Amino acid sequence: MFNNRSYCGELTLDHVGRSVELAGWVESNRNLGGIIFMRLRDVTGTVQFVVDSSLPADVRETADRARSEFVVSVAGTVRKRDEKNINRDQPTGQIEVCAEAITILSPSLVPPINVDAKETIGEDARLRYRFLDLRREEMRDALIKRHRAMMVARNYLSSNRFYEIETPILNKSTPEGARDFLVPSRINRGEFYALPQSPQLFKQILMISGFDRYFQIVKCFRDEDLRNDRQPEFTQIDMELSFMDTDGIMGIIESLLFEIVKAVTGKEVSQPFPRMSYRESVARFGTEAPDTRFGLEIVDCSDIFNDSGFNAFPAALAAGGAVKGIAVEGADISRKIIDRYTEQAKHTGARGLPMIRYNGESPEGGISKYITGPEMSELQKKFRLSGPSYIFFAADSESVVSATLGALRNMIARDRNLIDEDRLDFLWVTDFPLFEYSSEDRRYYSTHHPFTAPKEEYITMLDSMRPELANTVTAQAYDIVLNGVEIGGGSIRINDPDLQSRIFRLLGITPEEAEIKFSFLIDALKYGAPPHGGIALGLDRILMILLQKKSIRDVIAFPKTAKGQCLMSGAPSPVAAEQLEELNLKVTGD
Repeated sequence: MFNNRSYCGELTLDHVGRSVELAGWVESNRNLGGIIFMRLRDVTGTVQFVVDSSLPADVRETADRARSEFVVSVAGTVRKRDEKNINRDQPTGQIEVCAEAITILSPSLVPPINVDAKETIGEDARLRYRFLDLRREEMRDALIKRHRAMMVARNYLSSNRFYEIETPILNKSTPEGARDFLVPSRINRGEFYALPQSPQLFKQILMISGFDRYFQIVKCFRDEDLRNDRQPEFTQIDMELSFMDTDGIMGIIESLLFEIVKAVTGKEVSQPFPRMSYRESVARFGTEAPDTRFGLEIVDCSDIFNDSGFNAFPAALAAGGAVKGIAVEGADISRKIIDRYTEQAKHTGARGLPMIRYNGESPEGGISKYITGPEMSELQKKFRLSGPSYIFFAADSESVVSATLGALRNMIARDRNLIDEDRLDFLWVTDFPLFEYSSEDRRYYSTHHPFTAPKEEYITMLDSMRPELANTVTAQAYDIVLNGVEIGGGSIRINDPDLQSRIFRLLGITPEEAEIKFSFLIDALKYGAPPHGGIALGLDRILMILLQKKSIRDVIAFPKTAKGQCLMSGAPSPVAAEQLEELNLKVTGD
């Protein structure tokens, strides 16, 4: 019945005069008395077909009964529209189909959401009726472009000697920085599988097994608090390579991203991507994932304010902190907006947001009465002020200052429309600290993960490691950032079992604990492990940015809400008492 089917959105002037058979959903139906105009939609787009008074009564009656979202098949002939009826806003607007036969394949209730809506539809309604939401043009376009990105990745990596190899979904629980989703084992009572946060250990095992280039487009799972760019299950383009250094891995990833961007947006991005050290990124932008599409760079003013009359500045410096600022030139910022910026600063740990307005000659407002002439002169030089400007300061520990000004620069840029939304700024951030030291927990944590290799020149420092050296020992790690969002992270891995054991000890992982959690990797490293490294790219985040969506839920077919729920299927849900008993589980509490 459908063997000769044509697709609505693929019909062009080249098809004029041809007989076609179409099938899809009715998008609109306008009965003008003697003639009925209908729009038919399928996965490729829409086309108008016409039912005129010359057709048999039963065909016209069927057409009149076919309401919005009915599934129909149509047979007819393609013709060119009259010049006055051409719709240049539609890809198929120059042609229409003169219907000869119509069959209703499936009727529809009145849809609870308007599939053809131009107005905003509430997200809860969209997720509850996702089967209708996915018929909408913007969602259809997003999922088709997602498919293209995945195909490009597969084709590119396969043509560059990568092997696509699947790794287990059911595995043991290992620390990856977030909570695991656990799956109870029915056969092995009291024991649990964990859904993978990444295929990290298995892809390293594949390198040791001799598959020197691996990739996988893989689902990963993290039981963490959700936000617009996070989901409990997410998709990674995961890779690992043997006999490859950092530069080689970066080159392959840049070419892959070039191809993905071109397939999804039609744009061509410049290569090589710029690189910046972690320390420079934090110093200039307050974050390890900076948005470089605009300026508003952070300036260190610590050397100006050692003897400042504004007590918060010298107090912060005496405590080992810093005084830094951001200048906004040519601005007229209201008190209400400044108050909003101050509240934002408090959310990032700052006690407040000292500021001044430079009128072109002297400071005024805010803490201006504490700013001396020489201090203002130095500020003018440091910020390169050429006219009236606002300067916002943060004075606290380095981490609080960076977090405060990093968030503030993004907020100001959005408020002042400084961001070119059509621009794509890729950036490699490199040379991360290998460790972070928690004074509260009195222990070291891996900045990335425990299998990241330190740079060669820092290995000798590991045996005399002290908390104050945590930021000095540098990892062979790298993140790829796009428009201020980390879209991937990777590193060169440890391939020496003795070095891996030393790292475990520094992280407070005892030999017994390491044996329980990582015995198969530790054993494998003893049998000839090649130098290797890898990276994982977040497919959902990449598509969210390329398609200029506000949430990754708009590039995923069936996403979860901020509470981790699927409003369409009702997951998660209670299970029968028999199922719990079979697994030896019992639900307690509220």
